[in-house]
Amino acid sequence: MDQITSLFTFNGVEGSPTIWMSLAAMVLAFVLSLIITKVYQITFTGERYSQAFVHTIIMMSVVVSVVMNVVSGNDGVAFGLFAVFSLIRFRSAVTNAKDIAYIFFGLCVGMTAGLMQFPLAIVLTLFASLIFYFLYKVDYGKGKDTQLLKVTVPENLNHENLLDDILDEKTDFYQLRQVETTNLGTMILYTFAIRSKVETKDQVLLDAIRERNANLKVSLSYLEMRD
Repeated sequence: MDQITSLFTFNGVEGSPTIWMSLAAMVLAFVLSLIITKVYQITFTGERYSQAFVHTIIMMSVVVSVVMNVVSGNDGVAFGLFAVFSLIRFRSAVTNAKDIAYIFFGLCVGMTAGLMQFPLAIVLTLFASLIFYFLYKVDYGKGKDTQLLKVTVPENLNHENLLDDILDEKTDFYQLRQVETTNLGTMILYTFAIRSKVETKDQVLLDAIRERNANLKVSLSYLEMRD
């Protein structure tokens, strides 16, 4: 219990912060969250940008700094308040993993500021922002999403291994998902799940397949929205 209590003390002295310290914590959380959201805007690569999400990060950081002020001197209030928070459900789910990281980033900065660890909050913001920006600039971890490849083949050219050599060369993974007849049985439609190699361009893959299937229809679609 002593270890838990020590988390809610300031400079080793248990008690509540003054109103001016609380105000300073809110101001710092606000300024640092502006930096966080600016980095988010710079590194954003998705398709649907949300101004409301940016505002949410700022407000959550400021509010959490106040919450940490409230619970810092009372263990019972702390556990009761976090129990209440556990009952909250958000109406919309965050599907982008990067957005979740930014939410947690803003929360951590707000918590650190609320515990009056001002230098640590500043260092955390600057260091983590540099990491986010570095990962964005170097495009670290870049890969290809799983795609659906649909190839129409004339019935007289139909055999199971028609595209195997092309897919072996151009993809890291492929799997035949479906085979069906079209155009009154004169055509065969193959559906593959593939993951292209990083260096493989979509147009190059499509051109290679068109040379093999008598230049009939070939389509390539992504299973998930690309970032």
